[in-house]
Amino acid sequence: QVQLVESGGGLVQPGGSLRLSCAASGMIFRIYAMAWYRQVSGKQRELVAGIGTGSTNYADSVKGRFTISRDNAKNTVYLQMDSLKPEDTAVYYCNTATPLFNWGQGTQVTVSS
Repeated sequence: QVQLVESGGGLVQPGGSLRLSCAASGMIFRIYAMAWYRQVSGKQRELVAGIGTGSTNYADSVKGRFTISRDNAKNTVYLQMDSLKPEDTAVYYCNTATPLFNWGQGTQVTVSS
């Protein structure tokens, strides 16, 4: 059974940074392109960033501020978030680049002064 466990969220002031982690289990992690998504209450979940084999892609709203990376030895995907803005406030989730597995509980990111 695949499990995706996100962590690292919290409350941060505008301009601050956070690093999110997503630990995957029950899957052959290295063969999947992975992605981070976010969802604001009442809105659709949106793709934030994706990472394949040597390639990454980002939503326009986070380009230049967020960096996605992965460690296949640890079955973990990361999202480094810098220069955070209030509009980045959301629950952040990870999944495969085309979501194949059940969503985890997510991690709340709140950007506020």
